[in-house]
Order: sequence, then C-alpha cells, then structure tokens
Amino acid sequence: MKTSSHNISLYFLLSLFPLIACSPQEPITTEPAYSGNPVIEGWYADPEGIVYGDTYWIYPTYSDAYHRQVHMDAFSSKDLVNWEKHERIIDTAVITWADSAMWAPSVIENKGKYYLFFGANDIQKEEALGGIGVAVADQPEGPFEDLIGKPLINEIVNGAQPIDQFVFRDADGTHYMYYGGWGHCNVVKLNEDFTGLEPFEDGELYQEVTPKDYVEGPFMFIRDGKYYFMWSEGGWGGPNYRVAYAIADSPFGPFEREATVLQQDPEVATGAGHHSVIQIPEEDEYYIVYHRRPLEETHHNHRVVCIDKMEFDEEGKIKPVRITFEGVPERKIAGK
Repeated sequence: MKTSSHNISLYFLLSLFPLIACSPQEPITTEPAYSGNPVIEGWYADPEGIVYGDTYWIYPTYSDAYHRQVHMDAFSSKDLVNWEKHERIIDTAVITWADSAMWAPSVIENKGKYYLFFGANDIQKEEALGGIGVAVADQPEGPFEDLIGKPLINEIVNGAQPIDQFVFRDADGTHYMYYGGWGHCNVVKLNEDFTGLEPFEDGELYQEVTPKDYVEGPFMFIRDGKYYFMWSEGGWGGPNYRVAYAIADSPFGPFEREATVLQQDPEVATGAGHHSVIQIPEEDEYYIVYHRRPLEETHHNHRVVCIDKMEFDEEGKIKPVRITFEGVPERKIAGK
C-alpha cells in the first residue's frame, strides 16, 4: 500500500500532539496600563477625589477667569486609567445666590444622597453675599440642586475667607468641615442633614486650627488611628505652590507642620498643589490627586489634574511624592 507524503506529515504532527499539549507553557504576562499624567486635560484645578462603590470620581474647579467659573464638571473611572466626563453637574442657574467664582468642590455621600460643597463669589468682606454653599443630588453625577437656598457660611471668621472647604467624616460618624483662605483655617461641625452648623462643647461654632505656613486647600484623613491634616502653601498662580502636612491625635490638632510632600519638579511641571487623597477601600494604598501647571504654560489659570502614588515610611510619615508623567497603574476596586 502506498502512503503519500501528505499522510506521513499529518501522522507525524498528530504523534506530537500529546507532547505539545502536555508541555509546560510559559506564563503570559502583560504590563499594566498606566493612567499617564495629566489624567484630566484642559483647564481644571483643586481636584477632589473620592470612591463611590466601584467607581473613582474626581470633582475639580473649572479653572478660568472668575466671571466664567459658573459651573462644574465631574469625571469618573472604574480603573484610574480611563475617565468619563460628566458635564455641568452644577451651575449658577440653580444656585441663585452664586454669581461666579465657583471653587474647590468637596463631595461626600450621606444617607443615600450625594452632597457637593463649594465656594462662590470670592467674597472680600462680610457685607458681600457669597461664601460656602451646599448642593445635593440623587447620584454622583448630579444634577445637583441648592440644599438651603443660601450660603452655609457667609462670614469671615478668624480671618479666614470662606473658601476651599473640605468635609471630613470622623471615625464616630461626626462630620466636620475644614475651610479657609487668606492664611487661616477653621473647623466647624455640620448637623446631620448638612443644613447648618452645630456648636462645639464650648458653645462656639468656629474653631481655628491654622498650622504654620498654611495658605489654603485643607484636607484630612485617618490612618492607623492618626489624623493626617494637609494643606497648600505658596501662591496658587506661581511655580512654588506646594502641599505640606501634619499628624495629630485629634481632628482639632494641634497640627505641627511635618514636611512638604508635594511640589514642583523643574523636569515635569510647576505649581503642584491643592490636592486630595484617594484611599483604596479596605487597603493601605493611597493616591494623591492634585493640579499642576505644564512647563510650557505661563497662564496662571492653565492647570491640569494629575494622580500619583502616595506612600508612608515605617514611622507613618508621608514620603515626598514624585510627580510623574506616567501616573498610576490600572487599579480596579476589588469586591465591588
């Protein structure tokens, strides 16, 4: 019987199949995708980062001339790499007392509602209408509506301009708000529905907690039972804008300045500041969300939003953050 060369070749290949099927395979490895910096192009600043469920959110100031700062956008991501824009989640059409200069959103979920605190009108004296307002929505992307129809804080107390608010939920569920420009920082206690302030034990509504070199942009988080208070220093329009921090045993301090943790890199960008911090839920993993100014840009309002890794040493001190063009690796939220 004749056997064709075709049949011989097929027989030979089939005889090798068990060896091929059983031979160990090299593991397939892929490099993680990186966000790159900036993660949000365009003219944005003062970013507030937060996690809602399985999604990362960033709420920035629209960085432009004051009279054009009449709305805010938001951005969401499932992995820190791919970001979706949600346009005009709030604007002055629904905040009737706000004319312009809508700044520095601070966001938090409470009892199934989503709250956005903001500064407006850049008030320079108490007789002016403006200050810190609060809006509410049924979902993180809004639309947000005015909660009380007037500013929550319309006063200049302890020398602090009512701007740059940050709402902080303490371990016991109490909500405090840190705020202030002009080199002064106050803390107030919010009532349960965020419609007003509650007095402290001494009967006062405002307590000053200003640390050394504070300018604006306060932020607070808890790690290992310690309170990490952070703020911005320097002039926001210049290259030396930066972030420093303190560690305390109480949300009221005292806040003794530890060090600068975020600042310009002449090879990367200038004016790195007014930040927030995202902690991966249930993990000791932190990312700093901040704005900076591209090296080729000289306009003070041209700022972009970036994310970089924030780490701690063995003593719990924050290591200096290296600002990068690479950004952070893809990171989905486990179990969500």
